[in-house]
Amino acid sequence: MPFTVTSPRKLKFAVLLDHQFPRSDRLADHLDALIEISELARDLKFDGLFGIHHFLAELRTPQPFPLLARLIPHSGTMDLGTSVYIATLTNPAQIAEELATIDQLSRGRLIFGTGVGYREEEFETFGVPRSTRGSRFIESLQVIRGLLSDSPFSFNGNHFTVRAQRSSVGPFDNRHIPFWIGANAPETITRAARIGDAWIASPNVKERWAIGNLEAFLAERERVSPGSADETRRPICRELLIADSDEDASCLAHRFLREEYISYSKYELEHFVEMFDDLMTKSFLIGSPTTVAAKLRPLVAGGFDYFIFRFFWSGMPYSIAKDSLRRFSSEVFPVLDKG
Repeated sequence: MPFTVTSPRKLKFAVLLDHQFPRSDRLADHLDALIEISELARDLKFDGLFGIHHFLAELRTPQPFPLLARLIPHSGTMDLGTSVYIATLTNPAQIAEELATIDQLSRGRLIFGTGVGYREEEFETFGVPRSTRGSRFIESLQVIRGLLSDSPFSFNGNHFTVRAQRSSVGPFDNRHIPFWIGANAPETITRAARIGDAWIASPNVKERWAIGNLEAFLAERERVSPGSADETRRPICRELLIADSDEDASCLAHRFLREEYISYSKYELEHFVEMFDDLMTKSFLIGSPTTVAAKLRPLVAGGFDYFIFRFFWSGMPYSIAKDSLRRFSSEVFPVLDKG
């Protein structure tokens, strides 16, 4: 039976830090700018900061765990999370220890957003068969959870074996660190309801598809754990840019965001142009404050309650990103019900 999405609890808004930079740039300068962005988000009352994760990327991509640790004293009381960490490439014992350490340093503010990964070069270099990523991912989460419990944990799987062990560091106040699962197919989204605490919808999924799959996720969550769906957080990532007019915002998005999507598109350029224009209309939050608010309302009505916005793209001046942050806070926040 489909789960009826009720009106969400308090809406939350977070910043997805796009920490991917050209190799020709001085990385330390960008890291200083990320601190400024984080402090601005804190002062504007955003609710979270999230880091991305890749290994061996063409762009310089600092690892999210040390980055989040660096941002702790600049982030106030905001959530700190990953969106998403590739759990299939690192031993789960190492992940458990690092998660617990950051959770202790932040006094219980960590959200572990995670996924299976997709880049062939990462799997090949780490010596992990890509064909095993699904089963390895499930086992990895089981081991991480087990090691973060307060009792010795044992596990005998196809990929990992643990004999009566526990992480040397536990979460702050023995809290349950939320596991949010990134997934892009109906079967993996319903699987996320069985192995995680929330599903993170990707920034390029269309509105109707996202809402329909959220309903399926919540229905499966309710089936697995009756009574849990109403309390489940419902996060979604979105590309966001605010300008004086829709035309100005579209021009900036085509200048910066379009180039980024071209860089990892599998489509021929002529097909990509059509696809990108479709995403601009049906997925991205690009436009004036009025347009952005109008595009957000159906997602809120559809049940999403935790919005993770990417304001900054490679090559964009930080001044544009900061302006979007400020305008969202002053011109979109007030017309959305955060209560």
